[in-house]
Amino acid sequence: CSDAESRKVCKKMKADPNSKEKGVELLHYKDGAFHTEYNRAVTLKSVVAFLKDPEGAPLWEEDPEAKDVVHVDSEKEFRRLLKKEERPLLMMFYAPWCGVCKRMMPSYQQAATELKGTYVLAGMNVHSAEFEKIKEEYNVRGYPTICYFEKGKFLFHYENYGATAKDIAEWLQNPQPPQPQAPETPWADEENAVYHLTDEDFDKFIKEHSSVLVMFHAPWCGHCKKMKPEYETAAEMLHGARCRRKYGRPYRRGRIAVLEASTDQGMDSELVGGLETTGFQDGEEKYTLPQLRTKKKIIDWLQNPQAPPPPEPAWEEKLTNVIHLAGEDFRESLKKKKHALVMFYAPWCPHCKNSIPHFTTAAELFKEDRKIAYAAVDCAKEQNHDLCKQEGVDGYPTFNYYNYGKFVEKYNGERGVS
Repeated sequence: CSDAESRKVCKKMKADPNSKEKGVELLHYKDGAFHTEYNRAVTLKSVVAFLKDPEGAPLWEEDPEAKDVVHVDSEKEFRRLLKKEERPLLMMFYAPWCGVCKRMMPSYQQAATELKGTYVLAGMNVHSAEFEKIKEEYNVRGYPTICYFEKGKFLFHYENYGATAKDIAEWLQNPQPPQPQAPETPWADEENAVYHLTDEDFDKFIKEHSSVLVMFHAPWCGHCKKMKPEYETAAEMLHGARCRRKYGRPYRRGRIAVLEASTDQGMDSELVGGLETTGFQDGEEKYTLPQLRTKKKIIDWLQNPQAPPPPEPAWEEKLTNVIHLAGEDFRESLKKKKHALVMFYAPWCPHCKNSIPHFTTAAELFKEDRKIAYAAVDCAKEQNHDLCKQEGVDGYPTFNYYNYGKFVEKYNGERGVS
């Protein structure tokens, strides 16, 4: 963009390489129109990966903190590494979209740095169909799958997917195969005061009792397991020995029951909005009651059953100075703003909920300045999935700063109003 003719083209395309540190600006065009600014590593591998999938996540090796992880790209490279490497080797087989992989990567790459020279920690994206042979050979049935090798020989898997860098380092000093876990006793087989419904008696039980509080659960559901002790204690206090000692009989007004959501009734019930949804049925009345999460709330509600309070309006439904954008109008809306800070969020995210009041207040402070915008994108909405992926969102909340619609940098500062 240095001569007069080129400057005209650059101006028309809204390209300004002089604003960049190295005097180069890379813009991607799709179907004849501007798509996005290329803001990833300027390497052959990264550029090729981007062109193959412009909306895809950046390569793991583009993270500067992952410089000591050995990044393997092909089966040939992998075989060569096994053949030549004398040091103990830990290999993470992963997929770029895998949430568990992303959460583990920081600890894994920190361990790679701390153990450099003694152990080798490597990573290989095997999501593509071309790696089916490797996945079959090392029993890769999910992501991540982490394999431990000594002198090129596979010994066993590493299965602590919530490990810290310290955990990984300690395990490598004395590597052991995963210990078989004792099978979990089904909740229905445990002795407790909760009534366990089945497909066969569900309808009959509901009709026989004027009010029933039902937890629809799944054995693998973490939230269900967390709530289980509260639910059992509430049932014991209302229906069990403790209640009989106090009142001489069980509490008769309501019953506490559970139904495993993998059963037909569990999956089909109109009450189920999620696998740990608690529901109440009283004749024809049906409520979803997500607020009942402690024994006190469960007991209080059964003693005085009421419809749940109306849900709080969504952020975008509230009257604020934050602009809520969707995939189709995102770029066009930001082109008009010299400065725009965009919060990519998910409504269920606790950190997002904490940030929303501060972000909303900051937007209020600049409401009179037409050149400044505070905007938000709900990444949980299907229509925004591609946009959030394209803008490099890999966690919530993510704050991106834009200048006339062009991405400049991620904001990683404090999340207060200032």
